[in-house]
Amino acid sequence: MAAARRPRIAITGIGAVSGYGAGVETLWRGLLSGVSAIREITRFDPGRHRTRSASEVPAEAVPPPPFRGASLAGGVALAALAEALAGAGLPAGFAGREAGVYFGCSTGGTFETERFHEELTGGGGRPRLHWLVSHQTSGPGDAVARACGATGPVTTISSACASATLALGGALDDLATGAVDVAVTGGADALCELTFAGFNSLRAVDPVACRPFRAGREGMTIGEGAAILILEREEDARRRGARPLARLLGAGASCDAHHMTAPDPSGQGIRRAIEATLADAGVPPGRIDFVNAHGTGTPLNDAAEAAALAMVFGERLARLPVTSTKGAIGHFLGSAGAVEAVATVLCLGARLVHPTPGGGEVDPAGPVDLVLGAPRPLPAGAVALSTNFAFGGSNGAVVLAGVAEEEG
Repeated sequence: MAAARRPRIAITGIGAVSGYGAGVETLWRGLLSGVSAIREITRFDPGRHRTRSASEVPAEAVPPPPFRGASLAGGVALAALAEALAGAGLPAGFAGREAGVYFGCSTGGTFETERFHEELTGGGGRPRLHWLVSHQTSGPGDAVARACGATGPVTTISSACASATLALGGALDDLATGAVDVAVTGGADALCELTFAGFNSLRAVDPVACRPFRAGREGMTIGEGAAILILEREEDARRRGARPLARLLGAGASCDAHHMTAPDPSGQGIRRAIEATLADAGVPPGRIDFVNAHGTGTPLNDAAEAAALAMVFGERLARLPVTSTKGAIGHFLGSAGAVEAVATVLCLGARLVHPTPGGGEVDPAGPVDLVLGAPRPLPAGAVALSTNFAFGGSNGAVVLAGVAEEEG
């Protein structure tokens, strides 16, 4: 539905668990610090792999299993859900309104399945069948639906690193058409050795830490965690006394149709997704105040994204603030778009663009105005673009806007 005919969609609650710890305030303090949450892995022995680092949720921030067979990804998803519902003023449920869950995930309970396999094949312990209960990719989203009593559609999108961004688009559409009254959207993923080994075998992981858009970048860094956003039609939210944190103005998607693991180097597929998103939001390129870029730190992805941004924004790109949340907390894979949407909402609320950690000069071959060192100020009611791209050439983006104080 085009923006001109769509009701305003408000974000009324957010929750997150990241490498910085539990909660959105912890995430925001970490992002503002300019110090990344990337460290040596402790969840499993990284010694047999090419690299050793990731952004891992600290042990003290991992909640106890909420039910028998719950995965780590499901547990952090439920922690983020509780925070988001409380922030939205909905801790007791949806008061008879129809709610749906729109989730992004790529690993599900793979970590627990690896644990089962290790014990089964001689690990010295006893494999537990309940470790396999939440193996499926839909496990975290299904756990969220049960916990919050969502009786509307429950959908998990697993389109690699664009998953949660595409889920946000689905939530937006169903709210706009009246299919649901509340949308619980987000994503969760946990570190697992299979994914870590896979990206290392592709030589797609930086041996130190990811350095988005830097000249000497060598690859991504995997992260883990969860993020949840509560979406409602703004008139409904205000009727019950809730104050919007931000607005979701539009979403869009495209496919490169180019290669399984490499982006189209021209950036044309990414450009199409961004332009579709801006059109859906009814926002011209000149209205965007900053970009929370996909910014993985891989040589090919960053170059293609910079090319796409240059096509969309032209010479203005040299003055358009760009940040990458992945530089701080790593790549959440299928849930990346969710935590980056939460980070963007925090930026809009504080009127600050968080800096991107990592050393080295910005790549002169794909120059962007990367926010470095200290936060960059934003105007009231700023508008932001958040992008995510995936293996297989799947591209997604969303436009979010701040709420000016006089509207609050």
